Formats: sequence, C-alpha cells, structure tokens
Amino acid sequence: MPLDLKEIITTRLGENYQLHEKHVNRTLARVQQTIGFDKVYATAKGAYLYDMDGQPYLDFLSGYSVFNIGRNHPAVAKAIRDVLDLDLPNMVQMDCSLLSGLLAEALVKKLPPHLDAVFFANSGTEANEGALKFARAATGRPRLLSLESAFHGLSLGALSLMGCESFQEGFGPFLPGCDQRIEMGDLATLEKELAKGDVAGFVFEPVQGKGVKFPDGDFFKKAQELCRKHGTLFIADEVQTGLGRTGKWFGFQQWDLEPDIITIAKSLSGGYVPVAAIVARRAVYQGTFSRLDRCVVHSTTFGRNNLAMACGLATLQVIEDEGLVENAARMGGLLLEKLNTLKAKHPFIKEVRGKGLMVAIEFQEPKELRLRMGWQLLQKVDKNLFTQMVVTSLLTRHRILSQVAGHNLFVLKILPPLIIGEKEIDQFVNALDAVMNECRKFPGPLWDLGMRFFKSSLSFAR
Repeated sequence: MPLDLKEIITTRLGENYQLHEKHVNRTLARVQQTIGFDKVYATAKGAYLYDMDGQPYLDFLSGYSVFNIGRNHPAVAKAIRDVLDLDLPNMVQMDCSLLSGLLAEALVKKLPPHLDAVFFANSGTEANEGALKFARAATGRPRLLSLESAFHGLSLGALSLMGCESFQEGFGPFLPGCDQRIEMGDLATLEKELAKGDVAGFVFEPVQGKGVKFPDGDFFKKAQELCRKHGTLFIADEVQTGLGRTGKWFGFQQWDLEPDIITIAKSLSGGYVPVAAIVARRAVYQGTFSRLDRCVVHSTTFGRNNLAMACGLATLQVIEDEGLVENAARMGGLLLEKLNTLKAKHPFIKEVRGKGLMVAIEFQEPKELRLRMGWQLLQKVDKNLFTQMVVTSLLTRHRILSQVAGHNLFVLKILPPLIIGEKEIDQFVNALDAVMNECRKFPGPLWDLGMRFFKSSLSFAR
C-alpha cells in the first residue's frame, strides 16, 4: 500500500503535541503548552500562518530568519519540482555536480571579489564548524576568539565559542583554545589576545542573534585591522544576518568590512531543504584542501544535494527579483520609527534597536511605584517572565508570533519576513501598543498570566 501522506496529515492534524509529548521532546512540548504557544498551524503562506480554523497569525519570527522570502514561495517550490522531474543524478559524491557549481557562482556574485571559494553544508552550525577547521588549517594556529553573548550553534565546536552560558551547561569540557570571550567594544583585550600569535580566527555575528546587539562606532573596522596585523582570520557568522536581513545583502556590509570567511544558512534554503555555505578567500580554502590526497578531508554527504542547490538558486533569484534587500531596509526604518514613538509613550520600553528587519524592543523597570511593584515581583520569580508575558499576549490576543531574545534578557525580538509592508508593520505596532497599555494595569489579567507561567514551571519541576 503506497503511503498517502495527504490523507495521514488530514486525519491526524491536531495530534501534534500529544505525539511530541510521547515520542520527541516532551519538555519543549510542555513549555509551549505552558506559554500558550501550543497552536496547531495547518497552512502557511507568505508572512502568515493559518490554524485549523483558518485564522491568520502574523509570523514575525520567520523560523529564526529562515523565511526571509516568506513561507511556501512558489518559485522555490517550482525549482524543487523541476529538479524532481529531471531525474538528475544526485550525490554521486565522486563528481562535480552542475547545480552546486551554479549556486556557488550565484553566491560569489553577491559578495566582494576576494570571497570566491564556496563549500556547501547543511546547517549554520555545520558551516561554523567547518569555518573553525578552515581557520586552523589555513593558519596552523589553535585558538579561536568570539564575543560575549555570541551564538554560533549547538554542536560541540560551535558551542565552545558560545557566549550564552545557559546553552553550555552540562556539555563541557569544550574545545581547547576556544574559551576566551571579548566584550563588544573592548579593542584593548582583543589586541592583547591577538598579540600572543596563536589565534586562528576571530568569529563574530554582525548583529548578534541573542539580544540583537551590535557595536557603536568603528569597533568592527578596528577589530579587522587588528586581525590583519596579527595574522588572524576575520570570520563573519552571517547565518541569521545574511541574505537581506539587515537591509544589506550581508550584515558585514553595514560596516564596509572584508571578512576572510563568512558562513551562510537559514534563508538560503527558502524554507524547504536545509542548505548552508562557507565562503572564503581561495587561499584560506586551499589551506584545508592543500594536497590531492586531501581533496575530501572536509566533506558532508548531503551538502551538495540537488534539491538544496535548487532551493538556494531560486531563493537568491527571488530576493533579487522582488527587491527584498531594499524592502528590508525601507520597512526596517519605518518599523524603528514607529516603535520609537511607542517608546516615548510607554515607560516599560527602554530601547528600540535593530538593523533592517532584525529588531529588538528592550524593556526596563518603570519609575511609577505601582508598576515597579509588578516588575519587581516577576523579576524575583524569573527574569524572563515579563518579556514572556508580552510575547504570549502578542500571540494569544493579537495572533502575532515573536520571541524572547535570550535567557535572562528583557528583550522582545522580531524577525519579520522581508516581504512585509506597512500593513504588517502597523498590525505589529498597534498590537504592541495594546499589550503595553495592558501592562499598565497592575494588578490585572496580564500580570496574572506571568504568575501562571511561574506556577506551571514549579509544577513541571516537581
């Protein structure tokens, strides 16, 4: 009997959380149920998710920036069907496939001329792991530096560069020579470490995913100069910031940088088939593939598969044809302007910051005594609770998906698809305005929601 996937999905949609509770990550399923994120989405299109009743949810999370071009874009779907219809040979391994060559060619056209050698992988974490190997092989040095609050992935090498300790707990010891974090802006410490002459690479996110942080002034420029001076590779993790997210094709272009290696993933897939890439200077690349017998010394089975390459090609074309980089810059500017108007109105909002459509709203303890009491009560329980109750309210009351930007951060993060217009911006700003107005009512239903989160967490712990 052939598998009838449409029938299975139609008849069993709605069992999602029971199945995950039983067979997958039951802790994640229970967290989603606790915070009101246990929605069952039946379909998705563009900037919206739709539940089983056909109700739309504005997706301002974009699968952590996977869906820059929106969900289920027909151009990418067509590329997949075209490849399947051709019955192409796939993953022969000991060959040079056409589609991977074409995608490499298309990628380097979007980059400065010095970035001209491409290696394909399956995820951002895997691309970053490869970049660490490339840096060590090219320099012959052991150490790697990263920034405080950095997030580069959750496999062991990438985790060794992690600047968020909550992700590291229970998984040590980590990769030797990767334990030094540089505070953003601290050029003196960076130079001190680089001067030791044993640092292979300095790895950074142009805009940090955790907290949406980026430096003021010329820190990145001066960091690049120091890396050049001391023979250290300058490595940009563009997994979340690349392909238009910040209003430039790549985040490093915001500061006119010239990295030696960049890593790309997430939105390169178009949201269909995982695909990632390391793009490096040819001389750096050849440091790994340095002899004929080392032609496959770094490889990955599925990295150059036809479906992934087709998705990448189609996605780059969509971003170009639809002017999504320019739209991200334009809509990002409008969004920041409107959010700063809310900041002037609401005492809970401390700062609004972002580049393009990678935006954070940071909250603070208000000065009004009654509201301070509510804030302090939640902080004694859990530092994430205030932001989580805002995020949950946006979803359950206004059908807008967003996220808490990181552990123990008072930051709401949004990553809208780059296709959004003024309608979606107004929808989000009006919803956040309404939630902030509710926060002014202490005691009140919204604050009760925060305490319910706490009681549910205690129940789960027992």
